[in-house]
Amino acid sequence: MNLSNITKTSVITLGILLGSFGAAPAGAQTKQDNTGVNKRDRNPQEATADQQKANVSDRDLSAKIRKSIVGDKSLSTYAHNVKVISQNGTVTLKGPVRSEEEVKSIVSKATDITGDAARVVNELSVEPGKKP
Repeated sequence: MNLSNITKTSVITLGILLGSFGAAPAGAQTKQDNTGVNKRDRNPQEATADQQKANVSDRDLSAKIRKSIVGDKSLSTYAHNVKVISQNGTVTLKGPVRSEEEVKSIVSKATDITGDAARVVNELSVEPGKKP
């Protein structure tokens, strides 16, 4: 190949390709291991997303809580992605969040919407080592 035929675009493209095969950037997070949580969720007594009831009241309840959580821009992406599972008027909240403050906020939102703290099952967990 004649070096004089190499264009500026070719050099940029080569740089991008080579850069994509490099090492992970500094501070890159390691892949999360959810093995323990997955084993827990196989227990028939554990509420899972596929057990969400299809009746109108449970669907509406989950939708209102989800809208309240996602609408709060002070919450992390982790918090926005928690599972909200409604079964016969009882709501189970599952998943990792970044802080105890997020746990309190999400549980409070669910309690306000259900109208009864006894109808909210908190199975949220704070991920260790995560920054709020």
